[in-house]
Amino acid sequence: MDEPIETAQPLSVSQLTRCIKQSLEAEFTGVWVSGELSDVSRPQSGHIYLTLKDEAAQIRGVIWRSVASRLGFDLQDGQQVVCCGDIDVYPPRGVYQLIIRRVEPLGVGALQLALRKLHQRLAGEGLFDPGRKRPLPRFPRRIALVTSPTGAAVRDFLEVLRRRWRGVQVLIIPAKVQGEGAAQDLVRGIRLANALADPPDVLVVGRGGGSLEDLWCFNEEPVVRAIYASRIPVVSAVGHEIDVTLSDLVADVRALTPSEAASLVAPAAEEIRAGLDGMRARLSAALRARASDARARLGAFEQHRVFRRPFDRIHDLARQLDDLDLRARRAIIYQFRRQRDRLAALAARLESLSPLGVLARGYSVTQHTATRQVVTDAATLAVGDNLTSRFAQGQAISRVTEIQPADDLLVSPPG
Repeated sequence: MDEPIETAQPLSVSQLTRCIKQSLEAEFTGVWVSGELSDVSRPQSGHIYLTLKDEAAQIRGVIWRSVASRLGFDLQDGQQVVCCGDIDVYPPRGVYQLIIRRVEPLGVGALQLALRKLHQRLAGEGLFDPGRKRPLPRFPRRIALVTSPTGAAVRDFLEVLRRRWRGVQVLIIPAKVQGEGAAQDLVRGIRLANALADPPDVLVVGRGGGSLEDLWCFNEEPVVRAIYASRIPVVSAVGHEIDVTLSDLVADVRALTPSEAASLVAPAAEEIRAGLDGMRARLSAALRARASDARARLGAFEQHRVFRRPFDRIHDLARQLDDLDLRARRAIIYQFRRQRDRLAALAARLESLSPLGVLARGYSVTQHTATRQVVTDAATLAVGDNLTSRFAQGQAISRVTEIQPADDLLVSPPG
């Protein structure tokens, strides 16, 4: 009898499916898958169920109604497509499927995928930065056109340019604009325009309309980098209004068609003429208005008093000067008299304090003849002292013969 095999704790089917689901959904997100459609079904729910297969394998897919309603074409069995989506596991059946978020016909989808990747890479380098774009010259002298010389683009461009502005020279630089070698021709034409001794003022690169495949050369990296490196302002005139090429994004100006490019690079003579006529009319009106205003101001000046009676001002000033002179003279006389009276008062006060004034009233000043000291007290004298008495007029010398105290003089009768 065989021995039982020791095993780890087994997983349930649900557990295993859940682990597979978590692993696949985490690993495969945003994958692009190309293949052939089969078993396409559209139930009333609005979702689309399909199978995507190639020679060796197949995978189920589903497009939810929110995405299916935005599809620009019908899905049919046998159609080659490229899809973008996420891997999902459906546990009830234990199968995996592709949840499709985008689907495009094969060929166009591949080109667009390559275009998207190139666009992301070049944008990361700053080739499409709006800040680096240059304005076109207002009145170009020379325009270079890089395109096929046998295409309708040249004829359309020249016809529009002839109607709008004749004072410009156009240089046609032949280049293939479709098929193998077209990108190299476009690069050569762009570089040739930049290498000219007398370079053009504007460079137009383009062609007439066509499919995405026809216009693909304008999405190739060498062409985009040549436009980016151009020292001449570049107008991209690829005649395809729906899809935008990378040349459109890197160029300084995008034109939807070569005809529109001619309208962008050259002014319209009629518009310039109308603008000049308008400016001439405005200038004339402004000059007439200024002349009228100047005449009015001159008339107002003419009526002003200073022009009608120019000497009145001088006479007024002369009167003011005479008034000031009179007022000054009066002020001087007044101050002179005032100061004279003040001086007389001071002289009178000084005179009243002068010893000579006292003498004039009958008083005298007595001094010791020897010491010249003024005698104010009889007690300081001695009999026999010589005294000098000064009067208002002259002086006298006397000798002391008797001295009377002050008390005796108070009681003595006059004698």
